[in-house]
This record gives sequence, structure tokens and C-alpha cells, in this order.
Amino acid sequence: MEMSKETKADPYIALKFPEFRSYIGMRFFLTFAYQIQAVVVGWHIYQLTRDPLSLGLIGLTEAIPAITLSLYGGYVADKSDKKKLLVWIIGTMFVCSSILLIITLPQALTLLGKSAVISGIYLSIFILGVARGFFAPAAFPLITNIVPKEHYANAITWNSSNWQIASILGPAAGGLLYGFSGVVTCFTLVVVLTLVSLLLVAFFIKNQPPKFIPKEPIHISLTQGLRFVFKTKMLLGALSLDLFSVFFGGAVALMPIFANDILKVGSEGLGFLRAAPAVGAVLTMFLMTRYSPMHKPWRNLLLAVCGFGISIICFGLSRNFYLSLICLFFEGAFDSVSVIIRSTLLQFLTPDDMRGRVTAVNTMFIGSSNEIGAFESGVTARLMGTIPSVIFGGSMTLVVAGITYLKTKKMTSLSLKEIHPE
Repeated sequence: MEMSKETKADPYIALKFPEFRSYIGMRFFLTFAYQIQAVVVGWHIYQLTRDPLSLGLIGLTEAIPAITLSLYGGYVADKSDKKKLLVWIIGTMFVCSSILLIITLPQALTLLGKSAVISGIYLSIFILGVARGFFAPAAFPLITNIVPKEHYANAITWNSSNWQIASILGPAAGGLLYGFSGVVTCFTLVVVLTLVSLLLVAFFIKNQPPKFIPKEPIHISLTQGLRFVFKTKMLLGALSLDLFSVFFGGAVALMPIFANDILKVGSEGLGFLRAAPAVGAVLTMFLMTRYSPMHKPWRNLLLAVCGFGISIICFGLSRNFYLSLICLFFEGAFDSVSVIIRSTLLQFLTPDDMRGRVTAVNTMFIGSSNEIGAFESGVTARLMGTIPSVIFGGSMTLVVAGITYLKTKKMTSLSLKEIHPE
């Protein structure tokens, strides 16, 4: 579909809808809190265990329930009022963050012991993974109910940019707060921000009646999203490409090791390392509000994934903190192009009554690939060493992109109008 003249002329068109502003406010504060929490949990676990595998296990602990429940989460989202469902989901996240705050108090380590505290952290992350299995199928389709279809691409770009801004501020704030104020201050802020997100959904977004009423057995409904993705070649290709590139190319889980042992910049430096990809991403996304990558989406997606892999390799080879920041900046920039293309294709190609279930499949492919990739990074770091594992991951990303190109050459010349002519 071609963008309307109004959208082309006004890159801020989606922000004119009040509910959309409330929606991205919720996403901002929740993502900001999540990013602080991810930095602090990773650093805290590594300080307690000094084991790279423990960092990978954080990702696996969250990914297992998120993947397992995603299809059911999509089914529930499609047949439920998405606002009410989000209130329950974010409420659960609020409780988990409160538990993390309590068990990381200095008194808790004394009373419970190191093993109990570590187990409590992993249990809280597991429950957060359960909530994540329902969050994306409930949250992502909301955009289609509060923004007209002709403005989807603009709304998705702003939503992604908003997410990336939070991803810039969150890791930096987490690293700096942990370094200067300690773990309790960090988790207190996480609890407050999660509460703000909950209030934004509860009071500023209207109820969203379901468009899907199940008429067949639940097992058939659950698999409809999978069947739709697997028969839509470009959507399947985009999800698969992103899945394998993030699985092999993600180095985020190993950041505490780079900050502590290789670059020797401490928790403050860790915050900047975690923020650098998001800086590149958000600047690129603001650029994409004016220069859309959708004129030849498949070609641009392949180029972006190649750039992502090269950036990861360069980061693995770097021994200079500032050069590492530059490499991570470009990693985020290339990844943001991939996110915009994949998300726009997802919205344009998915029928309204299947958005929750198809988003659930997207979560299975993409949303949890970061966590599974984190586990892969932890395992390969233990087997190969930290630096070789990162270089290996970036190289495998390039291999995946190359194989995908050879199998999909005909798709590289297609425009969005040719892909979705309505």
C-alpha cells in the first residue's frame, strides 16, 4: 500500500492521536524499567556467580515460558479485551519487580543466603517470561485499533523509536545508578516506572472489544497463526532471518564480561555499552520517518542484517571502549531498519481477526530469540571464550543472510505495493 500524501507530508501524524500518545508512553516507561532491570540483574548475577553461563541462563529462564505460552497468549489476546488483558499483564510485572526489589536488599542476602537470592531472581525472571508470553500479542495489535491503517507505518516507526529511546536511557541509567547508588535504588525506580505504565493503560486507553470469537476447537485456533505465517512467504522469511541473525549475532548477554574483564570500564561503562545500540537505532528510526526503507523492503532487510553481522564482528575484535561504542552504535542502526521493515510487513499482511495469534508467532520467532541467543552466547563463551564466541556469532549472521539471499533473489526487487497491492 502506498503511503497517503498526508502521511508523507506530516511525519508526526500518528502522534496526533491521544490514545497512541498514551500507548507509547506506556511502552516507554515499561521498556525503560525493563532495560534498567536487565542491566542490573545481569551485573548483579555476574557479581554473585562470576560465571558466563549464569548470564545465559537469565535469558533462557525468561525465554522458556515466553515461547511456551506465546501461541496461547495470542489466542487469549484475540478473544479478549486487550486493554483489560494488559492491565493484568503489567500488574504481574509490577509484582515481580517488587519481589526483585525485596530479595536484593542487603538484609535479604544475610537472611536468605546467596543461593536463595539467586534462585529468587531466576524465579522472578521466569514469571516475567510468563507475562511476556501474553504481553506482545495484547500490546502490539492495539496500534491497529487506535491509528488508521494509512498511518500504520508512521505509527510503527514512532513506536519503535520510542522503544529505542527508552532502550538508550534505560541501560545508561541502570549502569550509572547501580554504580553510584546501588541495586536497591535501581529496583525502586523499576517498580515506580512499572506502576506508571500500569496507570497509563488503566486510565488513558479505551477498552478494546475482541474481533475474534472462537468457533472451532482451541487447538485449531492456536495453530491458525502459525499456518498463516508459514503460507505467507515474505513474512516467514523476514521472521526467520531475524530469528537466526539475533540468535547468533546477539552479544548483549556478554556485556557484563566485556565491561568488567575486557574493556575494564565497570558498571558505569556497562550502561553506556548497553545504550550504544539504542542510540544508533533511535537516530536511524527518526531518519526513517522521512526516508522509508519500504520501497524495496526485502533488499533493504538483507542489507541491514549484513550490516548487523559486520558490526558484531568488529565489536568482538575491538579492545578500545570508544571503538566498541561505535560498533554497537552501528549494530543498533542496522537492527532498527530490520525492525521497521519486519513490523510494517507484519501489520500490512495480517488480517484484523488474527493479529494476536500472528503477533504471538512473531514473539516466538523474534521476541524470545534475544533470550535464547543470550543462552547461546553464554554457552559458546564458556566453550570458546568470550571474544571468539562473539566473532563466531557475527560470522554466522553473515552466513544466514547469504543463504537467504541465494534462496530469495526474486524478492529483492519487489516494492511494498507489489507485495501488498490493496
